[in-house]
Amino acid sequence: MKEIRVQGPGLFTTVQDLGREGFGPLGVSPSGSADPIALRLGNRLVGNPENAAALEMTLLGGAFLFPEGAILALSGSDFGATLDHVPVDPWTSFEARPGQTLHLGPTRSGARGYLCVQGGIAVKLFLGSASTHTLSGLGGFEGRPLRKGDVLSIAGASQPYRRRTVARRILSCLSPRKILRCTPGPQSEWFPESSQRLFYNSTYLAAEESNRMGLRLEGPSVPVSSAGHMITEGVSLGAVQVPGGGSPIILFIEQQTTGGYPKIANVISADLPGVGQLRPRHEIRFEGVSFEVARSLLRVQEELLASQELIQE
Repeated sequence: MKEIRVQGPGLFTTVQDLGREGFGPLGVSPSGSADPIALRLGNRLVGNPENAAALEMTLLGGAFLFPEGAILALSGSDFGATLDHVPVDPWTSFEARPGQTLHLGPTRSGARGYLCVQGGIAVKLFLGSASTHTLSGLGGFEGRPLRKGDVLSIAGASQPYRRRTVARRILSCLSPRKILRCTPGPQSEWFPESSQRLFYNSTYLAAEESNRMGLRLEGPSVPVSSAGHMITEGVSLGAVQVPGGGSPIILFIEQQTTGGYPKIANVISADLPGVGQLRPRHEIRFEGVSFEVARSLLRVQEELLASQELIQE
């Protein structure tokens, strides 16, 4: 079985697939890729199923040696990658010969990049998923971010190298948006009209404390009416909750599965991958849409991902 040897782990590099759905009632959040579109595209470039396990890098990439070689693709944010000091392009498959090392630096665009390898990364599954759940220390590679000296196994038999790239026209349509579209939250009526106008007309910054559990936002405080305290209830991925101080928080892929703060809005499914590319100090704005529009936008996104013109050879 081929290997990946970690010569430098980067800032926060973990093994991720598309996550584990359906375990919220047991208190287990889905985890998985913060930008599932980038992961799906990267896997398709190397001929993998879309859910194959890959490496998710955050803000700063690492250095990875391929003793037996490998077929690779980089997707998501551009980390200025080089293969033995020769630049390689994101969104295009390439081949590492035996003994070559891939180096990645700080991000040049968003927050997260993905290193996909043909065959996927072989780790023990937890609740049917290879994704790392960092809060519980389960899944992925020993339930933690990578460290220098780790050795990862590559699953599956290798296939002949075929150069593939993502069509630029379609890629631009799938790129993260600066304005996140939202449907009304379950407690949206708790917020007076003035608070809702403030929320949708304001610009927020992703705080330094943001992570895979949630993104704290810095900006105007959003007052909630004095309707009384709510009973703790289940919360959904992308919910925008407003604690007592009035600073919104976007609940993300490792969010707690229950919460007792009112939710003014919920980021739509089509825009959630863009949340995974928000880095500290990035500006965020919100736009309200109906549930019907949210479903339509997701349908259009999936049609683009299924397009026969998406992957070019």
